[in-house]
This record gives sequence, C-alpha cells and structure tokens, in this order.
Amino acid sequence: RPFPRLFRRPPKRRWAAPFTFRLRCPPADMLVRVLGLRDYEEIWELQRRLAADRAADRVPDTLLLVEHHPVFTRGRSSRQPIPSSLPYPLHTVERGGDITYHGPGQLVGYPILHLGRLGLGVRDYLRALETVLIEALAAWDLEAERLRGFTGVWHKGRKLASIGVAVKNRVSFHGFALNVNCDLEPFARIHPCRLEPEQISSMSGALGRQVEADQVVGGLAQAFLGAFAGPAREKSHSPMFRAP
Repeated sequence: RPFPRLFRRPPKRRWAAPFTFRLRCPPADMLVRVLGLRDYEEIWELQRRLAADRAADRVPDTLLLVEHHPVFTRGRSSRQPIPSSLPYPLHTVERGGDITYHGPGQLVGYPILHLGRLGLGVRDYLRALETVLIEALAAWDLEAERLRGFTGVWHKGRKLASIGVAVKNRVSFHGFALNVNCDLEPFARIHPCRLEPEQISSMSGALGRQVEADQVVGGLAQAFLGAFAGPAREKSHSPMFRAP
C-alpha cells in the first residue's frame, strides 16, 4: 500500500507546520501527528488525554512524533538517586525506567495504542517498538540491534534509542526516544540505565555526518504504520512481535 508523498520526501524546512496523517485500512484507523518542538508538560498532558479517549473509543490509535525543549524525566518506580544541580527541569512520570534526557535533535514517539485490540502484552509491545526502530535505522544503513538485559536499540555497543512505556486500561502511552543529532552532554549528568557517557550515541555520531530529525520522521512513521496498522492483527502473533 503506497504512502503519501509526505512520507517519501522530508520537508524543505525543519519542522514545517505541524501536520496529521490519517491511515485507514480496515479494520485499522490510525493517526500520526507530527508536532515539532514542544514543551514536555504540554505533550505529557496531551498523552494522558488521548489515552483516556482511546480507552473510551473516542479516538483511534495515534502516534505522536515530537522534539522537546531540554528536560529530564524519571520513571515513578525508579530507585536511581536524583543527581543534584540538574540544568533542566525534572519530571517524575508514569513510564517505567530510570532518569533520561530529552532535547532538540531527539525524535520522541508516543504511541497511544489499544494493546488489547492489537493482541499485545507489554513485553511483546516493547519488542515490537524495538523492531520498528531497528527497521527505521536500517533505512539509513545503520545495523541496530537489541542488547540482552536492556530495553532499547543499540549500534556497535552504543545506545541510539531508549524505550519507556506506561499502560492504563490496556492503552499505551509514553514510548521511545531516538537520538538523531541531540546534545549528548546531559546524559553524562544522569548515567541513564547505569550507562557510561561513551555508551550513548546518536544517528549523526554513528554516521559521521549531520542528520536532522525531520529527515527521519517519514521512515520512522512508515516503519511504525507497517507494524501496527492493519496487518498488526496478524503480525502480533508472528515471531517479530514475541518477547524472547
């Protein structure tokens, strides 16, 4: 099924006006909303509102794609000590995982999905998100992989993408963060997932050239839609979606 031109060619400007693409391929009805650079609190509230609406069947499954102004977030169950003198705000949120950083140049995806309708448990859903990221990176000739004992996606021993989700009423929110060309220095202040600074990288760092987030949006959205829209009912029972 062809995708619109929007998903084949990046916009000439960085983050053209926010847009929404609606995919209808019965029985699926899915939205992708590309929102540009936004404050974390605004999108956090939007996620919670959409998750409640999705649980009540008022909206379809939705993927939010966004960059954030610099901010740190921390999972509610995290036991990681909070570093002193952080340069940006810290929010404790519903997702799993420890402290992480979000900022410009990092493409963050928030899937608002009814996992019950997709036939996915949480562990299988996490593996599915990893597969989406691996496929999106493969389009850039980056051979990414999972690393045993960790959630996320890695390239040559360095982490390119992190994942932390929450589920309420069988609807997912929060999601994944892909380092495209973001400043990596803030990660050194928090040691996310007990990693050393040299274990965190970005697409630009791995490729040795500058990559912009708006160049990655199309391929990432296409990989996501290919996984979760329509054929997801059958794929949810395939090995790609099963937790090891």
